[in-house]
Amino acid sequence: MEEKILQWFPGHMKKAERLIRENLNLVDIIIELLDARIPLSSQNPMLREIIQDKPRLITLGKADLAPKNYVDAWLKKFREETSAVAVDAVKGTGIKHLISMAKSLAESKTNKFVKYGAKPRAAHVMIVGIPNVGKSSLINRLAGINHVKIENRPGVTRAKQWIKIADGLDLLDTPGILYPKFDDADVALKLSWTYAISDEIHDLEPTVCKLLETLAEKFPNGLIERYKIQISTDGHELLNQIGLKRGCIRKGGVLDTDKALHLILSDFRAGKLGKVILDEI
Repeated sequence: MEEKILQWFPGHMKKAERLIRENLNLVDIIIELLDARIPLSSQNPMLREIIQDKPRLITLGKADLAPKNYVDAWLKKFREETSAVAVDAVKGTGIKHLISMAKSLAESKTNKFVKYGAKPRAAHVMIVGIPNVGKSSLINRLAGINHVKIENRPGVTRAKQWIKIADGLDLLDTPGILYPKFDDADVALKLSWTYAISDEIHDLEPTVCKLLETLAEKFPNGLIERYKIQISTDGHELLNQIGLKRGCIRKGGVLDTDKALHLILSDFRAGKLGKVILDEI
């Protein structure tokens, strides 16, 4: 039977796409924020068509959750086409480099009237990315204070807002947008693992079992260190082991599957299962 591909494109994402199109002429450059764990899968193919020839700075966010050698390899790949930088918005790593690159890319616009005696204006920047990629955390780090509500739930940032930055960047924030249709089941799975797709719209058990199988194959040490389990190629076996180890038990000694599923997803999304990268170049 053909595998059903996850689909999720709520109405506010369509509105976000329209906001980007309507306000594109107000900004000098686009910062496209990607998840360093899924640099390819977190790209929105619609954005290329939307932003066209607008200068673009690819930013690999959550870089602390991925192995550095893989992140460096992806940066090298992206730099064949455009500018790219990796950041950790929590610790602030890479933020100064991002600001410097953004200013440099916008310089032709910000210095446009300098020859007539005017002062350079701040660079107008739009940050775009799929839901839950870390835009609010990045903006708060850039601003230095909590301007934007942060919530680990897809689609929480829904309105256009300008955020003035003292060091020469004016940011236009927009909600995260996914593309209307996923043609690749693997991409949809990776987006669900990182919570770009809401947990509420699909069956978690096969999704989590596939995640466990992928981690067991590629990055088993994180599972072993976190849960003290025996590695298996069977996701259901791993789920059972983890559930029992972590006390996810109902009355009568029955595995509380739902509790175990949410525990594993929470640990993965918080980086507690080790540094991983799920897209190969």
